[in-house]
Amino acid sequence: MLSLVEVTYHPPAAPRPILHQVSFTVPPQSLTLIVGVSGAGKTTLLELIAGLATPTQGQILWQEQALQATDLQELAGLVFQFPERHFCGLTLLEELRLGHPELTLEQVQQVLNTVHLGEVPLHQPPHHLSGGQQRRLALAVQLIRQPYLLLLDEPLAGLDWSMRQQVMQLLQELKNTWSLLVVSHDTRELSGMADQVWRLEEGKLNKL
Repeated sequence: MLSLVEVTYHPPAAPRPILHQVSFTVPPQSLTLIVGVSGAGKTTLLELIAGLATPTQGQILWQEQALQATDLQELAGLVFQFPERHFCGLTLLEELRLGHPELTLEQVQQVLNTVHLGEVPLHQPPHHLSGGQQRRLALAVQLIRQPYLLLLDEPLAGLDWSMRQQVMQLLQELKNTWSLLVVSHDTRELSGMADQVWRLEEGKLNKL
C-alpha cells in the first residue's frame, strides 16, 4: 500500500508550490484515478512517486515505511504520456531487454502475453504496431521490471475509440494484480473502473 503524507513540492524557481500538502493512499490491487487540468501538477506527482524528484516536505510511504527516491525507483513503474516516442529498441525483443539482457525468451513472451501482445512476432519493430499495441508494449516494458506499483500518465491520450477500449480492458485486468495510479484530464471513461477518484487543482488534492 502506497501512502503520501502531506507531500509538498516547491522548486526554487516556482513562485508557489506545485503540490501542497498532498495526502492519499493507493490500496493494493486497485485503480486510483487523479484528474486535473493541464498544469495542475499531475505529472509532477507521478515523478515524485517514481523517485524522479524529491518532495520539499512530507513523506512517501510503502507499507508504512518511508522511502527515498532510489527505493521508489525500484518500487514503481512509470509509463509517460505518449510512451511510444521513447522506444529505443529496433524490435519488441530489444525493447523489452533494454537494461535487462539476462531475460529469457520465455520471460519476454510471458509479459507480452500479459498485455495481449503474445501473437506479435518478437522481431516486429515497435513503431510498426498500432497505437493501442504501442501503449500495451509500454506497459510491458514496465511490467518486465516487476514493480509493485504502476503509474500511468494520460494512458488514453491520442487513441481512437477502439484502441482506448483495448487499453481500458487491459487496465481492468492489471488492477487484479497490481496497484495502479492513473492521472488524466478526462474522467468520462476511466472513472467507471476506478476504485477511488481524486481531483488535483492548484496543487491541492480533494476526493470526489
